[in-house]
Formats: sequence, C-alpha cells, structure tokens
Amino acid sequence: MKFFIDTANIDEIRELAVTGLLDGVTTNPSLIAKSGRSLFEVLAEVCEVVDGPVSAEVTATNADMMIAEGRELASIAGNIVVKVPLTWDGLKACRTLRAQGTMVNVTLCFSSAQALLAAKTGASFISPFIGRLDDISQDGMQLIRDIVQIYRQYPHTITTEILVASVRHPLHAVEAAKLGADVVTLPPKVLRQMIDHPLTDSGLKAFLDDWEQTGQQILKQTAAE
Repeated sequence: MKFFIDTANIDEIRELAVTGLLDGVTTNPSLIAKSGRSLFEVLAEVCEVVDGPVSAEVTATNADMMIAEGRELASIAGNIVVKVPLTWDGLKACRTLRAQGTMVNVTLCFSSAQALLAAKTGASFISPFIGRLDDISQDGMQLIRDIVQIYRQYPHTITTEILVASVRHPLHAVEAAKLGADVVTLPPKVLRQMIDHPLTDSGLKAFLDDWEQTGQQILKQTAAE
C-alpha cells in the first residue's frame, strides 16, 4: 500500500518525506486556504520535495473550466495529479485530461456506483471519503470493500487506483490495507499515530535501563573526549 499525506503544510511534508514513508501528497482548496499561501507556490514547493503524485484540485464546476484549470495546474510539474469532483462535468473533464496524458484524481466519492463511473472515464485515482460516511452513521469501510471487489472483476480494463481518503484514525488505514486498497491518504497526525504503542515505549525503556546498568557504550569515546 502507498502512503500519501493529506496536507498543504510544506514543513510537515519535508519532515515526513525524509522518513521514506511518503509516496505522494493530496491537497484540496480547504488545505490551501489553511496554509495562507499562494496555491502555485505551495504546489511547486511540494513537487520539489516529493517525487510521487501530488494532487491539486480544480475549483471550477463546469467541464470546460475544469479542463482549463487542470491544464494550468498540470503545467506546474510532471507529477501533478489534477483533482476533479465526482460530478458529470468532473467526469467529462477527467476523460479529456486523461486523453491528454494528465493524471486525474476523481474526488468526493461516496458510492460504488460513482467509483465505477470514474473508472470508466479512465481516472488515475478514485478517492472514496470513508470518514464522512462514518459521520452520518454509514460504514465507510464497506464502500472500500465494494469498490475493491468491483475493480478486481476487471483487471484488464480498470486501472484506476483506490485512494482511501477522509481517514480519521490508524484503524482506517489498517482496514484499508487488509482490503487491498492501493493508496491511503493520511493527515500528518494520523500517520504519526500509527507508530505509537505503549508496549513499544515500555519495552524500549526496559532495554535502555538494563543497558545503562552495564556501564557499556557501543560507540567508543575518542581521546579528545
């Protein structure tokens, strides 16, 4: 499974990129607004730090303007993925942009029927929002199960990758991996939470306490020290 990070904060991206865990980045208009910076400046910086796909969302609502905005966004760097909403106009824009060789992420997916339509238009990624489904007492992970099952029926014709979005906690990521989703995009906080476990902390403390009692050092001190 690939890990994307869902943020427009360049400092967070730089910090996590050095871990080797980061395969890509997703942004949206809300995250760009939160950054308080120019869209084009942020995306250019992110694309310098991250080699993998970087999703940048259009803000137009009709197909022609989505295509125009998508072309402008794609001109920033070769790894830009144009993000379009799952509407009729979004699907039209997806079809055109894909025909021109631009990667497209179809976002705001809330049903398997929508995911099937996005795949038919050649979307590079489909982004089902599982957390928002959970918020209205629906089972977000069931949507991932359904999409995985459908896409796997057509391995030679559907190449769209399932990008699990609106992730609220580490269990979402683990369940998505168990189901075979291709990508999960995580808020930085959730990615960091994935490493936390009290037994890891207590185990490390016990090892270090025992080691300290031996009086040994792994690295030998130099004469100057």
